[in-house]
Amino acid sequence: MELRSRRRCLITLLAVAALLSGGVGSIGVNYGQVANNLPTPDKVVQLVRAIGATRVKLYDADPRVLRAFSNTGVEFIVGVRNEDLGRMKDPANARTWVRDNVQAYLPGTRVCTITVGNEILTFNNTAMSDDLLPAMQGVHEALVASGLDKQVSVTTAHSLATLQVSYPPSAGAFRKDLLPYITPILDFHSRTGSCFLINAYPYFAYKADPKHVPIDFVLFQPNRGITDPSTNLRYDNMLFAQIDAVYAALGSVGYRNLSVQISETGWPSKGDADEAGATTENARKYNGNLIKLMKQKKGTPMRPDWDLSIYVFALFNENMKLGPTSERNYGLFNPDGTPAYALGITNSTTTARGGGGSTPPAGPRIDGYMTISEAANKDATRIVAVTLLWIIIPLMIWMHV
Repeated sequence: MELRSRRRCLITLLAVAALLSGGVGSIGVNYGQVANNLPTPDKVVQLVRAIGATRVKLYDADPRVLRAFSNTGVEFIVGVRNEDLGRMKDPANARTWVRDNVQAYLPGTRVCTITVGNEILTFNNTAMSDDLLPAMQGVHEALVASGLDKQVSVTTAHSLATLQVSYPPSAGAFRKDLLPYITPILDFHSRTGSCFLINAYPYFAYKADPKHVPIDFVLFQPNRGITDPSTNLRYDNMLFAQIDAVYAALGSVGYRNLSVQISETGWPSKGDADEAGATTENARKYNGNLIKLMKQKKGTPMRPDWDLSIYVFALFNENMKLGPTSERNYGLFNPDGTPAYALGITNSTTTARGGGGSTPPAGPRIDGYMTISEAANKDATRIVAVTLLWIIIPLMIWMHV
């Protein structure tokens, strides 16, 4: 019986490996650690190698992880925590952070990007919003002083709730109250050559109104799709429509040529009774279909020839995340290294067995790795308007055709 169970785990892991490998350099994975039962970083190296992932995003700059991944060739995004933004305005502090968290691990560990904060502008915290750009500038200047600015970029990750309008995608626009913050940040990206990062979760649109949001549209399944009336571009999945709404918003303020990366997207495999759609089958379809789509190396309808870089959330189920059950079940893998579900094709590999690891703080955190549901609920009315309006209106029209 045990042998049969191990074989099933191996077959499932092989399926994940084949799906993530095969020359797909644009797929990455978020490696969160809000848990007390995860494998040690050296075991995670084996797991990441086994599934063929080439990019990993952290929410901090964990020295254990960065040391463990030395000489693996894996590219890293490391993060300045939200509570450290104010300190990064001081040039001496920024230089110390870069020295200790980036320079110390180069060239063995390929740190390519630093995110300064996570979803800062939608915290509705004026002090943090005021600190964001100066902190980004401070970190960039520290990289310049260290001669690393050509190999390490500086950015920050935003919530999709920074959009005021997203229907149709071509009409995408940022919230007017955030433009005084966003526009100077976009100028920073333009000058330094860094990417604009967005966290996008079609799952929340479905969860908010499962009766009106077609499940196939959010899971990349065959469906009728939606046509943007202004551009005549057809969208057969919500994520790409969301991405193009971001491109349109960037263009509307004069930054059409900035590259966009999806720093987080995913689907929970388990949820509470009121969390519609949080099932193993839907998680398998969302992540599996997304990765298959990325293997085609196609851009969005608005940017068909542009490279897409997407980081799946997340590597592990994390048992100490706060919030509803779904928060602890976004992982591709269980803490013992076995797949949370089958994604569906094959390659060769090993599993990483569970280990110790430090216990994260039990209380609320502001370090940027908050609960996803908390991020989504910070402005619930705007989230629903932004993610549902552009899909419900066309569906209502079709119902009367």
